Amino acid sequence: MHDFLKSAKFKVLLCFLAFIVGILIYSVTKGGYSLSGVSLFNTVSKPFRTASNKIGIVMEESLDKFFNSDEYYEENKRLKEEIGELNRQLTEYESLKAEVEELRELVSIKQEHEDFEYTEKCDVIGYVTNDPFMSFTIDKGSAEGVKPDCPVVTAEGLVGIIVEVSDHMSTVRTILSPDLSVAAVNSRSNKDMGIVEGDIPSAEKGQSRLIHINKDNKFKKGDLVITSGTSGLFPKDYSIGKILSISPDSNGISDCAVIEPCADISRLSSVYVITDFTGKRAEEEDEN
Repeated sequence: MHDFLKSAKFKVLLCFLAFIVGILIYSVTKGGYSLSGVSLFNTVSKPFRTASNKIGIVMEESLDKFFNSDEYYEENKRLKEEIGELNRQLTEYESLKAEVEELRELVSIKQEHEDFEYTEKCDVIGYVTNDPFMSFTIDKGSAEGVKPDCPVVTAEGLVGIIVEVSDHMSTVRTILSPDLSVAAVNSRSNKDMGIVEGDIPSAEKGQSRLIHINKDNKFKKGDLVITSGTSGLFPKDYSIGKILSISPDSNGISDCAVIEPCADISRLSSVYVITDFTGKRAEEEDEN
């Protein structure tokens, strides 16, 4: 022991302790405080008390989780059930909202054409593969009163015509197709006429054409084109599309216009089929 007190290690340790004490005295007296036994003890013990408090908090949290794990499990389970119930209610709300919108759309259509007869909403099953003119199938067929040549519409306007029918499924040819011709007229003047008929370049853009327009026409960009009803295949005054541009046709004797359909043919989720727009069915029922 006597040798240790005279050793270099003891002298270094003594200097280190003196340095620490000096730092503590300086830190206490720098702020104008008097150095007492209590304040010195508090200053020296502060780092240890801080660490002890942190350890205590961690231990308390760990013990709380350990002893109350069952309670936390039940609470978590209850919260998950509440979230599931809220999600279910939200799903029901969205479904009810969609049904209300569908009914509102159908009422809007029927108010404009009270003498027409429509199917219920027809869901679009899918578009025909590799058809550039966006033909598609719907989930209604002959069992629901659908027949070939029935017009297909949305609240926005004319979509196309039924071409194939089975018991509970039908195929629709759209107004983008060159195989469908629709007699049309300018809604603004009700005089300028033409034929809505598609082609591949227009269909690729989701557009169609209005052809065989007289050279002295009064069509303008933005004019609404509607069905004229002269062919007998489509009801009169149904919206088809708006004029995007008009130019001389390649034949040199008439004009041709590009039209944007009122209904977005490429993004249809549901449509309606007009099963009667002539009043014939009503007359047959009266006779019976």
